[in-house]
Amino acid sequence: MAETNLGNTQYFHVAPEQLLEVKEIISHVYTAMEEKGYNPVNQIVGYIMSGDPTYITSYKGARSTIMRVERDELVEELLTEYLKNRSWEQS
Repeated sequence: MAETNLGNTQYFHVAPEQLLEVKEIISHVYTAMEEKGYNPVNQIVGYIMSGDPTYITSYKGARSTIMRVERDELVEELLTEYLKNRSWEQS
């Protein structure tokens, strides 16, 4: 049985090239959802939270495209972009 040291912090790193791919995937899926008349934000959140790909339309291959990346990669990209924007701060 492997011993786990809970006193250490583990690091999670995604290569920058992969982040660009995730951005493109999110954009493609968002556009396809919008074109089909769905609320893209609600549907993508449903997919991320549940892991159920039926939240994403198959229109324009959006469902198979979003399944190319792990859900945690989607969350990381969305959070990174949100934090870059710092929308909660007033100028």
